[in-house]
Amino acid sequence: MPRPYILAETNWKHLKDESFDLAILPWGATEAHNYHLPYATDVIEGTSIAEESARIAWEKGSKVVVLPTIPFGVNTGQSDIYLDMNLNPSTQFAVLKDILTVLNRQGVHKFMILNSHGGNNWKAIVRELGLLFPDMFLCVTNWFKLGSESGIFELPGDHADEMETSLILHLTPELVLPRDEWGDGKELKNKVKAFSEGWAWTERPWSKISEDTGVGDPSKASKEKGEVFFNLVCAKMGQLFVDIAQADKNTLYK
Repeated sequence: MPRPYILAETNWKHLKDESFDLAILPWGATEAHNYHLPYATDVIEGTSIAEESARIAWEKGSKVVVLPTIPFGVNTGQSDIYLDMNLNPSTQFAVLKDILTVLNRQGVHKFMILNSHGGNNWKAIVRELGLLFPDMFLCVTNWFKLGSESGIFELPGDHADEMETSLILHLTPELVLPRDEWGDGKELKNKVKAFSEGWAWTERPWSKISEDTGVGDPSKASKEKGEVFFNLVCAKMGQLFVDIAQADKNTLYK
């Protein structure tokens, strides 16, 4: 049966008399993830988390709808990695402006980007769009930031690491290469100390910082860890969907 909270699956017979309080747009990327994970890793993760979280929210009575996932993200630092697809921030702004124009016109005034790619930086874009759509509540979530505080994973990383490998082992294990083909995800750090400490920033040229395109050792990943983390993320995200859908956007602060 079509899931009524997934736009791509539902139909006009259902939608012609429906209304939603919150629209969720998963936004990923198409890029190399170490040797062993699929290029669609960010898309698989974002779509799966959005759909399961929406199911949780829907079953709690919240009117939410998940829009089709955007599969391309900002990959300006990976221009020499074969078929890493790049969508410039200005293009993302244009895409979002058109999407919000539709939602705003049709009375869906709460909108979330469920971000699934670290290279997508949304704050400046959302600030500008907020001026153009003053009647809308706009927000961004980064589910992957829950990894370090979950207590599930032993080894730090931020790309095709223990966390992401565990998730894909849970979600689409058939797309993961055998363990003896995994890279170690070793990252070379910037020699300028301030950039390594995190209070100064410059874009990482990916082919210079990682031989296998991974950042973080995936060796301790497991399907079991992925399942536990997936359920944790979706429980938190599903409740957030409920909270936003039911909130009065005009009285959010006290």
